[in-house]
Order: sequence, then C-alpha cells, then structure tokens
Amino acid sequence: MTATKQAIELTKLAASAAEDKLAENLVALDVSEPFALADVFLIASAKNERQAAAIADAIEEKLQEAGYKAKYREGMAAARWILLDFGDLVVHIMNEDEREYYSLERLWRDCPVVSLSK
Repeated sequence: MTATKQAIELTKLAASAAEDKLAENLVALDVSEPFALADVFLIASAKNERQAAAIADAIEEKLQEAGYKAKYREGMAAARWILLDFGDLVVHIMNEDEREYYSLERLWRDCPVVSLSK
C-alpha cells in the first residue's frame, strides 16, 4: 500500500508552509504500510521553541485554508516536539536536539521517502 495522492498533496502543502517559516531538514516518509493510522509523516526541524510554534501555526493556517483541520495537536506548550495530526498526515516539528535524540528517520527507515518537490 502507498500513500494516497490526497495525502501527498496535503504533505506538500504543509511542507510549503513550514518552509515559509524557515523550517529545516524537511523529510516526508510514506508510513502507510506499517502504520495504519496515517499515510505520511512530515518531519521538520526548528532552531528554537518560538520557531517551532510559528511553523506549527503556519501549517495549521495553510491547511485550514485548504479545508483541512487538525484532528489532534500536542506539544504546543513546551514547543520542543509539536505533533499535528491531520488524519492521513502527521506532522512532527522538532527542536534539533529532540530530532537527533529520537531519530524518527532511523526508526522508520524502511519507509519510502515522499518527494516534496512540486
């Protein structure tokens, strides 16, 4: 099974919003095979908590304009690892230290990378 076209378009929209707020090292993984609850994980790095919150807000705003509302959000208070769940897409915005420590790309290394180019 692979990520749906809609999930990939949603991912690209979220990545665009993250890039507008200078998110770094964006990686999208097709997790549809091993993870039944979502099609794509989008992982982005932020230099600090303020930037992480700004990235999360920008993604939510852009996706809401496109008709998608986050079903769940976690981590906004500390803003070191923010998770936004849009159903088919789960966005992880992580402080650089947390991203290195938890290494989600390593944990999900068997999953194909989704191209973020338009």
